[in-house]
Amino acid sequence: MLMTAAIIVWIVLTTGIFGILAILASFVDLKGRLPHKVAGIWARSILAASPIEVTVTGLSNIDPAKSYVYMSNHQSNYDIPVLLGHLPVQFRWLAKIELFRIPLFGYAMKRAGYICIDRSNRESAFESLKKAAGIIRDGVSVMIFPEGTRSRDGNIGSFKKGGFVLAIESGVPILPVIIRGTFSVMPKSRLLIKPGKVTLEILKPVETTGFTRETKDALMEKIGNIMREHVEAEKKDIL
Repeated sequence: MLMTAAIIVWIVLTTGIFGILAILASFVDLKGRLPHKVAGIWARSILAASPIEVTVTGLSNIDPAKSYVYMSNHQSNYDIPVLLGHLPVQFRWLAKIELFRIPLFGYAMKRAGYICIDRSNRESAFESLKKAAGIIRDGVSVMIFPEGTRSRDGNIGSFKKGGFVLAIESGVPILPVIIRGTFSVMPKSRLLIKPGKVTLEILKPVETTGFTRETKDALMEKIGNIMREHVEAEKKDIL
């Protein structure tokens, strides 16, 4: 419990410090690249203070010259620092509006060019997707948790459709990302942080050019099957 308390204090302090730095950086670099780098340092500082070991595989599946819609499963609050700290590429978050309401942190996200999506408002959600598509056309990737929220049991839940519409409209590949281990470190239902090993696996990109809005459900099923197969394969190996 004392370890958890110390880590939480560290997270609060570093979020304040790096949040201010990200905001200042956003006035220097209006495209958000520098603020994103600051966010990466913030993420690595949190991981360094935490009792976890992160291993990354599949980086060769990323073409630095291409834009992607990254889609990651969502197990824990630790997923965000793992992705920011260990994906060596520029991307912008497409995240729920609640995160943008967190004092300082939310404003830093906005200044960094991250995009909020209000799922309770259809018109606002549509405008958010249009903005994300514009960012992708400018050559920057977008990161999405297609489940929309953290898993309650560690398994991959049902997907929201917005990210798949975005990928189809933008014409860029979807790059699935699998995070393993963060659920045991800090699941949604527990505040206590436990030691653990975390794996970040980047899978092969999936082209979206053969899909349309009318066939987005087929794309959603395809990505879901790929991600679940990899998660289930890991569980079988453990057993």
